[in-house]
Amino acid sequence: MDFPIFHLDFLNNRMLIAMIAILHVVINHAFAVGGIPVVTLLEYKGYRSGDKRWDTLAYRIMKTFFITTTTLGAMTGVGIWLSASLINPASIASLIRVFFWAWFIEWIVFVTEVVLIMVYYLSWKRSLASEEAKRRHIRVGVLLSLASWVTMVIIVAILSFMMDPGSWTERRTLVSGFFNPIYLPQLGFRTTLAMLMGGAAAFCLSGFFNKKTPDFRFASFRLLALWMLFWLPLGAVASWNYWRVVPQAMKQHFGVAISTEAFTQWHQSLVTLMVITFSVVFLLVVWSSLTNQALPVPRYVGVVPFLVLVMFLGGFERVREFVRKPYVIGRYMYSNGIRVDDYPLLQKEGLLTHATYAAVQEVTPDNELIAGKEVFKLACTRCHTVNGLNSIRGNLTKMYGQDPWDAGKIAAYIGTLHTARTYMPPFPGNEAEKQALAKYLVSLQQGGALTGAQNEGIPAQKGAL
Repeated sequence: MDFPIFHLDFLNNRMLIAMIAILHVVINHAFAVGGIPVVTLLEYKGYRSGDKRWDTLAYRIMKTFFITTTTLGAMTGVGIWLSASLINPASIASLIRVFFWAWFIEWIVFVTEVVLIMVYYLSWKRSLASEEAKRRHIRVGVLLSLASWVTMVIIVAILSFMMDPGSWTERRTLVSGFFNPIYLPQLGFRTTLAMLMGGAAAFCLSGFFNKKTPDFRFASFRLLALWMLFWLPLGAVASWNYWRVVPQAMKQHFGVAISTEAFTQWHQSLVTLMVITFSVVFLLVVWSSLTNQALPVPRYVGVVPFLVLVMFLGGFERVREFVRKPYVIGRYMYSNGIRVDDYPLLQKEGLLTHATYAAVQEVTPDNELIAGKEVFKLACTRCHTVNGLNSIRGNLTKMYGQDPWDAGKIAAYIGTLHTARTYMPPFPGNEAEKQALAKYLVSLQQGGALTGAQNEGIPAQKGAL
């Protein structure tokens, strides 16, 4: 309501965030939170055994993790802030207000993590000078592992708050928001999944880095398989515990979240995905833990558990983002960026009246299409496009076919769509705006596209001279 509308009509605004965020989460889980402890374990193995091949393997894996996290990881981390601030600035502003001190601490921890990863990687060769230097270096790895996990501890509180704020809606305190009902189960789930992914990433790289030393490859496969076998049952338990605390209203959206509306009754789909993922990884790591010259594991097999876990994490992130609909922050703010408490006022006085950057401030007989377009921008574009992904034109064509669309029928549907599709928020405007929106949607049957403020420019601010 208080910001110009940024819109990508082909890609879809949500897809922009999803591509950046999922890539960042994969890197964070596999190469930082889960990957650094694995590297530290391999380095410690080399220190205790005196076999320098373990240290060399740890260094080569760490080099991959370091380059990836400090380039793609860093850019996508900033990209999440940028894209979310463009697409739903009201939700980001609300989260900053609620979690200001949590963000403050997280940034301190993040800076500490950056310093530690630089020290850990860049001082590796000097750590070979003596046993004492190597012990100090391993301690840096332990501290880096802890710092990486603490960033997850803080961020997961915010992610779970967006699903279920718990008692925060009454108490409005940082503590009540931080320790929401989903926080600890999601933290347990993400921690165990990250440890599994870190082991799988190292397992994958180990096969390629040791292609000329099959005997050592067998040994590294066995150690990394045992690491994953340790975390696998814990991950299964954590996944079930997380599933258990997800509100029933969200579980009803799992089918749509994973596939399409055709599977809205497929409520157990996420459980099925979890079972398949953990079963595949279990079979592969058991095979790898038994590997030897007589029962070799091909190098390329190491790619499989990592890819399976990446696909699982990507699917999980899609589901987590979708099932909290119609909210972007549970019970507090709808996915269109409008607070639940503001609805009565907006439905009475209108969206346009309170929109700072709308081209018009009220609906008149002369501006119905312009007003309808502005209402569509404010109420619909966080999730819908005109021509691209989740196209409103495509959806209406499926509903009403190629015959001329009826604005009256569309207006009636707009007023009740949140009851038919519970993942959609109620219409936030008044009756005149609903009629104007319906007429604008009818006009889209003849063609046309929608651009955002980045293309159209920013309308004059309401009240500006």
